[in-house]
Amino acid sequence: MNRRQWVIVAITGALALFAGVLTSQWIYQAGLAKDPAIKAFFANAWKTPDGNAVDTGQWQGKILVVNFWASWCPPCVEEMPTLDKLQAEFKSQNVLFVGIGIDSPSNIRQFLESTPVSYPIVIGGLEGSSLSKQMGNTQGALPYTVVIDAQGKATSSKLGKISEEELRKYIKSAL
Repeated sequence: MNRRQWVIVAITGALALFAGVLTSQWIYQAGLAKDPAIKAFFANAWKTPDGNAVDTGQWQGKILVVNFWASWCPPCVEEMPTLDKLQAEFKSQNVLFVGIGIDSPSNIRQFLESTPVSYPIVIGGLEGSSLSKQMGNTQGALPYTVVIDAQGKATSSKLGKISEEELRKYIKSAL
């Protein structure tokens, strides 16, 4: 391939990524990521990286910031300190962050040893990827963050690394 062909491929790829992000946001805003995905989220048999079952009943009635991530995803890892900081800040306001690791339990355990967080991390696996798509992540890319209000309705979502300002705005709109 010559240089011109590489440039065309790169531009086409960038445009496709941009279109995918816009499509994902449109699907969410159009209301196509609705209650069945939220019900599936609460009904899933989530497990911690150590294999313990998680009682999602304790999550109901809270504002949830659900973050789909993986230890091999640089933007996911980069945003975790912000998520951890905001979890501490908003905890008293009935806000709970939940990380869904799209990775193996051993990789997640190893990652959390060097990068601990104060919010629950559960193993997503293939179910997590599928659920992410049901919640509006049509690209299946990571990271993907969804804010669910206390009534169990998704109020906002973001594909890609989320900024502290964006997340604050999303949480405050769900309060």
